[in-house]
Amino acid sequence: MAEIIPDETLDVRGECCPYPLILTKKKVEQMKSGQILEIIADDPVCPQNVDSWTKKSGNKLLAVKQEGKIFNIFVQRT
Repeated sequence: MAEIIPDETLDVRGECCPYPLILTKKKVEQMKSGQILEIIADDPVCPQNVDSWTKKSGNKLLAVKQEGKIFNIFVQRT
């Protein structure tokens, strides 16, 4: 898999849902179509919530990488 190069990064470590998702929505809305956001989170439900939201919003979940308790979630604005 090719490395994903994000245009923006949002660090929501220490935040509990729904805040990571709310902050993700706000950040993606500010981005241009085709741009990629990397979300860094430590809330274990964050990847599921972002996945559900991208399906509803029409944005694209590119990847979820986990290292220990940290998740790197990549979302592309459509």
